[in-house]
Amino acid sequence: MKLAGPIVITGFMGCGKTEVARALAARLNLPVLDLDAEILQQHGRTAAQLIDQDGEPAFRAIETATLRNLLQRNLASVIALGGGAWITGENRALVSQHNGVSVWLDTPFEVCWQRIASSAEDRPLGRTREDAEQRFQARQPIYQLATIHVPVLAHEDPAKIVDRIELDVAKLWK
Repeated sequence: MKLAGPIVITGFMGCGKTEVARALAARLNLPVLDLDAEILQQHGRTAAQLIDQDGEPAFRAIETATLRNLLQRNLASVIALGGGAWITGENRALVSQHNGVSVWLDTPFEVCWQRIASSAEDRPLGRTREDAEQRFQARQPIYQLATIHVPVLAHEDPAKIVDRIELDVAKLWK
């Protein structure tokens, strides 16, 4: 399959973006890029640290600049976005401008919350179940703007998710 641009994986925190992006990249023999890891590498602080220390608007500006830099490489790749990256209109426009295909991993909130609660990772925008659920509900309509919608079953094997993504992407780039 010849890609016209990157495949961008989006969805709520804890939905499995990084794991699925790695599996998809391996399947397609493409590099995998993780937006949060790129931010850490470039700025020396995690997304959580940036949000806590500088505020969410400052973090979102860094996130957009980092995504722009990744996309300007014009590299056929799979990119795992952070949970809130897709909510920024400029980020969605950047993905589109670079012929990217966006894939929404629509994972049930309960599954996401279990992963968030059991993770050692600090998630400043989802520290309480109430905050996380409210943010989850608010973001759903924006995630729906993704090119490909992949409903994810609880504890589904990433290889099965990748099978479905690969079929949907192949339909786009016949």
